[in-house]
Amino acid sequence: MTPIIAVARKLALLLFCAASVVAMAAIAARAGETSADRQLTVIVQKRLLIPDPKNIALGAPKPGPFPGVFTRTLTITNPDSAASKAELEIFSNAAGDKAVIAQPLGVAVVDSANPWLHLDVKKLHLGDHATLGPTGAPITIIEFADFECPYCARAFGEIETLVNTSHKGQVRLIWKNFPLTEHPWAEQAAVAAECARQQNPTAFWQFAGDLYRDQNDITPQNLRDHIDGYARSLGLDGKALDACMLGKEAEARVQQDIKDAQEVRINSTPTFVINSVPVVGLPSSNVFDYVIGEQLRERKMAAK
Repeated sequence: MTPIIAVARKLALLLFCAASVVAMAAIAARAGETSADRQLTVIVQKRLLIPDPKNIALGAPKPGPFPGVFTRTLTITNPDSAASKAELEIFSNAAGDKAVIAQPLGVAVVDSANPWLHLDVKKLHLGDHATLGPTGAPITIIEFADFECPYCARAFGEIETLVNTSHKGQVRLIWKNFPLTEHPWAEQAAVAAECARQQNPTAFWQFAGDLYRDQNDITPQNLRDHIDGYARSLGLDGKALDACMLGKEAEARVQQDIKDAQEVRINSTPTFVINSVPVVGLPSSNVFDYVIGEQLRERKMAAK
């Protein structure tokens, strides 16, 4: 038994009310397997951010390691490649509204009352940052990004399109810097971008786009040449930018962003937090559309 499965089984024991396997089978028979499968599919879809439930397949339930727990195989198909599948073990109750998913990097505890993985965004400092979209938008996306991260560069255009076009008026984007320690020039670039923002908030997005565009050509040795070139093309005051980069305020803001990321256990870039739901890495636009759509739907339901 792998350590992950062992942990999942212990969590399953803690999560589910104890009952005999016979009694749970009776409950399953009354509720109907289809109903339980549908409930389980819904919470797995939200917890693992799978836009199309057709890409989720549940194996037949079998009596699990503890009374009141069923185990089954969860198969997830990559929509971009039918040949790409992941098989996980899932433990659930008969109703399908509580589950423990054993994943390669850990276990996920899921409950129909709160199927999403939420971060405590109240811990984040969000004032006076680069933003796109209207202040009163129903959806807030917080992006933690690194200028030396290739996936961040690829995500940059997509997230701008999402805010300015595909979900215009519905989304507000807040940028937070998260330069990773293994990237030698990312932190200095973040400080420069913050200085550009302080001088001209509108210029920040073009400044960031220029850094991403030239990402493969930038080195620690020539970074300042690139920064000076971007400043000139954007009409920024070079002396003021230089003073800002040598000062402490912009550096302190970048360090606060890093501390915020660590506080909510973000450890990779890009990471997007959509109304407190984390979306890690570079997902397809379908994932963004799915999470945004569900958050809008839940907001509408809560308002009734």
